[in-house]
Amino acid sequence: MARIGINALYLIPGGVGGTEIYLRELLEALARIDANNLYFVFTNLETGADLVPRQANFQRKAQTVRARCRPARILWEQTVLPLEAARYRLDVLFNPGFTLPFLAPCPSITVFHDLQHKRHPEHFRPFDLPFWRLLLWMAAHRSRHLIATSQATRADLQHFYRIPAKSATVIPHGVGDRFFALDRSRTEPYLLYVATLHPHKNHERLLRAYARRPRRERLVLAGLAGFHAKAVEALIAQLHLGDSVHLTGWIPREELYGLYARAAACVIPSTFEGFGMPVLEALAAGIPTACSDIPPLRESAGDAALFFDPLDENAISAALDRITEDEPLRRTLAQSGPQQARLFTWENTARKTLEILLST
Repeated sequence: MARIGINALYLIPGGVGGTEIYLRELLEALARIDANNLYFVFTNLETGADLVPRQANFQRKAQTVRARCRPARILWEQTVLPLEAARYRLDVLFNPGFTLPFLAPCPSITVFHDLQHKRHPEHFRPFDLPFWRLLLWMAAHRSRHLIATSQATRADLQHFYRIPAKSATVIPHGVGDRFFALDRSRTEPYLLYVATLHPHKNHERLLRAYARRPRRERLVLAGLAGFHAKAVEALIAQLHLGDSVHLTGWIPREELYGLYARAAACVIPSTFEGFGMPVLEALAAGIPTACSDIPPLRESAGDAALFFDPLDENAISAALDRITEDEPLRRTLAQSGPQQARLFTWENTARKTLEILLST
């Protein structure tokens, strides 16, 4: 019986995007497949008890630090968390949010969801970037093993950190069963894009492509108001799209399910992704989906989506036309989407992750 620590100090409910969904779904899947090993989940003051499965072999170890104060969280992770790991005699510490305690007294396994700070440092605030570089360098070289969420991210780990190929394993995200069961009988005329308002999510090119001609479908942009929110809002006003584009901000998961259930189509024009969870969610729901032709999305979507060049507004506009007007294509994608998405389950993610944790 292994004693497994889960470093959830980074989690800000509703504030860290897909990495929150990843951790919540993974913990629930681990609870479904493993009743033997002991799990100690180290949480912060923002995270409630609902994160931790109620199964007897899962224990919440609440820490008196706030993740919203990043310097305090990092300091706690580097000083107090190693003491906690020793206190609970951990055999391994799992770090699902990029960073780890450098002085952990046990082997660490760390998840890299992407290497955007290396690929696109221009998307980071100047005072944040040095910390990203230092902490992720430490994680890449101090961890016993790394988990990459896509082949593209694994290739980046090897390229930027010069780690041996055997030191990183690709374990894709899964997609929740709820998406396959959504009632799609009452769709409405809107295009859905689920993404935090960050520069690499490419909202501005999407808006300009959308505005090229009048469209029956509204555009619904669902996601956190990230670093690029003001620029997106300004462009909506400049293009006079206030009546056609709806910014939801962060919404609870139940409301998001409703948006997926009623969407006529989904569009994901991001220029960079580590995996691309919203693509899988849209495919699982049987929504005709158009997305960027970038390696991580090719890995997850296979042949079940319409691909376009995210840097070409003409290509984005043409994709919007096809995904809303080409009925044979829409029917084909609606049928092939769930088949492709079923290749990605959280149980499979959990089994492969547990295998890594127990092999240290």
